Amino acid sequence: MSLPTTPFATTLAQGRVLVLDGGLSTQLEAQGCDLSDALWTARLLADDPGQIEAAHDAYVRAGAQVLITASYQATFEGFARRGAGPAEAARLLRRSVELARAAAARAPHEVYVAASVGPYGAMLADGSEYKGRYGIGVAELERFHRPRIEALAEAGPDVLALETVPDAEEAEALLRAVSDCGVPVWLSYSVAGEHTRAGQPLTEAFALAAGNDQVVAVGVNCCEPADADRAVEIAARVTGKPVVVYPNTGEAWDPAARTWCGTPTFDPHRLTAWQAAGARLIGGCCRIGPDRIAALAEVLHD
Repeated sequence: MSLPTTPFATTLAQGRVLVLDGGLSTQLEAQGCDLSDALWTARLLADDPGQIEAAHDAYVRAGAQVLITASYQATFEGFARRGAGPAEAARLLRRSVELARAAAARAPHEVYVAASVGPYGAMLADGSEYKGRYGIGVAELERFHRPRIEALAEAGPDVLALETVPDAEEAEALLRAVSDCGVPVWLSYSVAGEHTRAGQPLTEAFALAAGNDQVVAVGVNCCEPADADRAVEIAARVTGKPVVVYPNTGEAWDPAARTWCGTPTFDPHRLTAWQAAGARLIGGCCRIGPDRIAALAEVLHD
């Protein structure tokens, strides 16, 4: 299958709904990968890139039309702690896009590639990505994000996924950092109720992107499905843009026991309501594997 010929932004503007993939870590763990390293999935960019490509393939087979790269936790600082210099780190960041593009090229349908840009807290690997308020300013956050964004943009993704953003201040920094990269972006917050993880009202957080033409979609990810319901409506109303939504299963992570607990609340049929409210990019995050993405695709195409 040839790679997409219609630009990503144009496809969204046409009103099409695209199925995103699920949690990359979920599939990698199912393949037997050890993700206990501070680099998480990004470790495999150096140590076993074939596993990443296989995980992308699994989501393509499930019906995903957008693949999110393994660069969420990939940073110059994180790779430096493993002894990789700036040139090697940039090469690994670009590799994340190349691996997804290779899987997309084998797909029986058109597949776009979204280069993941995770929050500053992901680099810290201490859970602060779910809190925000790192104690540093917008300018410093912009300086942190800009080099990795430049490296990812050089690899030619269809879109940059500014994802799991816990704090509107970090969203401001990210939007500054991408402003001259030449690639469209989506902005996706991690939320609790109708607020960002840092506590800002979603109306204010989404408003940052309302007049920014580079931002082609706005929404939420890595949250409970119930929180996503209201957030989709708010994002569409505040920005007038297509909405991106990819929540977790609804289970909770117990850090002491290092296990997931609770009952999954992710229901593929939520897609219908999300679509009606303005969602055009719909998938899953933590604990959402190819089986649930296949179910989403089935609901969409029924």
